[in-house]
Amino acid sequence: MEVYLVQHGEAKPKEEDANRPLTSRGRREVFLISSYIAGVGIRVAQIFHSGQLRARETAQIFAEQLHLEDQIKEIDNLAPLADPQLIRSWIEKERESILLVGHLPHLSRLLSLLILNDPHKEIVKFRTGGIVSLDKGEGKWGIKWILTPELIKKD
Repeated sequence: MEVYLVQHGEAKPKEEDANRPLTSRGRREVFLISSYIAGVGIRVAQIFHSGQLRARETAQIFAEQLHLEDQIKEIDNLAPLADPQLIRSWIEKERESILLVGHLPHLSRLLSLLILNDPHKEIVKFRTGGIVSLDKGEGKWGIKWILTPELIKKD
């Protein structure tokens, strides 16, 4: 089973739009990452997001590219300041690969909790629109790969 952690794409500042939808750059970068992983055969059973507009829009773009439009769900405990232990407990029960779209600092804390059992030690600098692939082998979580828009940007 694999878990993919995605930080939502670049969003408009609160001062410009209180709902914080994705910017055009954010949409392009999320499309780039999601179409790339779809093209190399990454598959997930479901996509989950926090419910905040920027996360929902990011999840929808991933769902379109992965042909999972009917497998996208809003779930609790993916908010920026949510307790990562709540999602960890839920992830541990999952049996199929999933993709989670969330926010900082939550994603960073969740990753550190899964890998180091300590949510306060940052081990990866997340980037908007970026994705971290985790795999649980022999009872322990490990990072398989990290992909950011810069690595596949086509100018």
